[in-house]
Amino acid sequence: MQSAAFGLSPTLPSLKPRCLLTSPRCSPIRVSCSSSPKLRDLCASNNAVSADFTRRSWNLSSSPLGLRPWASVPISARDEHFETKATAVPESAGEGEKSGSLGKTLQLGLLFGLWYLFNIYFNIYNKQVLKVYPFPITVTMIQFAVGTVLVTFMWTLNLYKRPKVSGTQLAAILPLALVHTLGNLFTNMSLGKVAVSFTHTIKATEPFFSVLLSSMFLGEFPTPWVVASLLPIVGGVALASATEASFNWAGFFSAMASNLMNQSRNVLSKKFMIKKEESLDNITLFSIITIMSLILIVPVAIFMEGVKFTPAYLQSAAGLNVKQVCTRALLAALCFHAYQQVSYMILQRVSPVTHSVGNCVKRVVVIVSSVIFFSSPVSPINSLGTGMALAGVFLYSRVKGIKSKPKTA
Repeated sequence: MQSAAFGLSPTLPSLKPRCLLTSPRCSPIRVSCSSSPKLRDLCASNNAVSADFTRRSWNLSSSPLGLRPWASVPISARDEHFETKATAVPESAGEGEKSGSLGKTLQLGLLFGLWYLFNIYFNIYNKQVLKVYPFPITVTMIQFAVGTVLVTFMWTLNLYKRPKVSGTQLAAILPLALVHTLGNLFTNMSLGKVAVSFTHTIKATEPFFSVLLSSMFLGEFPTPWVVASLLPIVGGVALASATEASFNWAGFFSAMASNLMNQSRNVLSKKFMIKKEESLDNITLFSIITIMSLILIVPVAIFMEGVKFTPAYLQSAAGLNVKQVCTRALLAALCFHAYQQVSYMILQRVSPVTHSVGNCVKRVVVIVSSVIFFSSPVSPINSLGTGMALAGVFLYSRVKGIKSKPKTA
């Protein structure tokens, strides 16, 4: 309901519509335009009105409108007009919105911090495990197993709504789960062969595979800006690879295969899009993919690497510190699931472009932290190549939303 303030002159022989003026000598009364049909007619009318008011004091304390007592004051002939005053909005009106916006910003900043932190610890613990336990398929299986336990725990305690999934949806999700499994497996294979920093430098070429696959299967051709941003990415990775101390082809191709699988997942999610009325949110979709990935990788791990995750094997055959390896493997698996879960939580709150920029910054943080923690040897040329690749990724995230102008005839 809108409100208006009116100052009524005690004697108004003939009122005519005039410009809104303010009179310092009149104390306006606050009334509601909708509280009386007569006042509503006065508010809505743009035609000339006339009234005759007797000079007297009005006692409004008993009015059904609840108006305050008001006494007329002398007024000059030139101020004989119907006066409307706008009521100022209190400064505290927007404080609630500002505090809510600040809270959301702080929450988003916390999520980004957790995303980076979990990713750093995952790469550190995962590398430590793979150095002494060179079975990447089994390690990947353990990570999916821990993720499945967390998802089941989350659904059982109603921390997140358990979805009702149809057979059609599972059939559509299965290709996504397959490439998700392969993508994480190839990442672990690369981390077991080369330095963490080099693996993530190679994984900076993800935009190249994204553009390539989107052009081949979706018919989405890149703009000249996107193509230009790919040049420093490819050139930087080539320069870093040529000067990488831990370089070997197995680690290099494993990281490249991981890029191919991860971007295939994105393409498949668009090509085999689930119907909107049956669509799942990102966190639920990730949870289902995690469970399906575990089911897919268990037989592969046992067939390819055997049962080499029992404490007896770790202590007798491998001669490892069972408690230390199991603790690090568990922490790596927890961080693996946590950072991907937080990533999807962030994606629900920000645009894909913002998320892509955040992912670029995350890769920088992971590379720098791994170099410091593992004391990896880095030459100036290697640093230049890594910097070029990451700068290209940042440019790609900024320009991929720019659309080409349509050609005019």
